[in-house]
Amino acid sequence: MMMSDAAWRISAIIGEPPEAVRRALSRHGVLRAGINLSNFLLVSSRTADGGPAGVSPDMAAILAACLGLPLRYVPYESPGLLADAAERDEWDVALIGAEPQRATVIDFTPAYTEIEATYLVPPGSALQSVTEVDQKGRRIAVAARTAYGLWLERNVQAAELVTGEGFDGAYRHFVDQKLDALAGLRPKLIEDEKTLPGSRLLPGRFMAVQQALGTPKASGIALEYLRSFVAAAIGSGIVAQLIARHGVTGLSVAEMDSGR
Repeated sequence: MMMSDAAWRISAIIGEPPEAVRRALSRHGVLRAGINLSNFLLVSSRTADGGPAGVSPDMAAILAACLGLPLRYVPYESPGLLADAAERDEWDVALIGAEPQRATVIDFTPAYTEIEATYLVPPGSALQSVTEVDQKGRRIAVAARTAYGLWLERNVQAAELVTGEGFDGAYRHFVDQKLDALAGLRPKLIEDEKTLPGSRLLPGRFMAVQQALGTPKASGIALEYLRSFVAAAIGSGIVAQLIARHGVTGLSVAEMDSGR
């Protein structure tokens, strides 16, 4: 699917962007798109010159085409670093998990994709469901400042969270410290399960990461247009086509926002 074709289809639904929106999203002459490189479902490969490739870079490219703006990717090694940059004028739009902790400095659209988060338990574990993990005396490994990690910080009542740097850091804590569960995105945990004989995924999920578009609070004038862009990208089937194009397993199209 050509990005220009997708942009034409979306623009046919939502119309041309107001000039005020174009100005708000191009204060430095380009659309600067913040990309979280650590999400392997949304940034699933690299271009020939080493740039990010995948569903979220494509969404940014389609948005830039709709706006009639040149595009510059601004990559970050983790979602936490991307969110930290919201007040430093480093990006105009970010493709990131929408979480309340981040909403203090970022305005979010509804989600365009969802990713299930669940637990991996070690060999011999008696745990059978995600609801059994949050108990006193149990310890959960989790990657620091991920969307699902922020959710656990808000919702875990009795268990202890042991944070690591990135997915690999959390996995090392899980194995080395013999923790009770490893929290993570289901597709990544499926891969981790293969490396640890006897481990298993718990059925169900404790939450789903809502991947959205965000702008710094100072650019709030653009939010309504971005909301319309996401709704059109979902409703026209473009998000589903991007997921199929990149062959991503474990990434689902988010449900349409009922408010639109």
